Amino acid sequence: MMKLTSTLAIALALGALTACNKSATEQTADNIEANADNTADMMESNVGNAADAMTANTENAADAVRAAGDNTADAVRNGADTASNTQ
Repeated sequence: MMKLTSTLAIALALGALTACNKSATEQTADNIEANADNTADMMESNVGNAADAMTANTENAADAVRAAGDNTADAVRNGADTASNTQ
């Protein structure tokens, strides 16, 4: 039974190869192209992810600078208010 199953699997594989009508060289070339495309897609995805992270980090840093500036200005105002109230 195992020998029959193996023979059928090989026959199906050969039939598929014949139906595709591609040589081993053509299949190898197709695999190379597919691997290159996958690598390029991954590179583009990584750049997109890095850009998103950089944008988020920059926005967070800008928010922190604005908050620090607001806090410092408020402290100056509050100090000026306190000084004018004591005079």
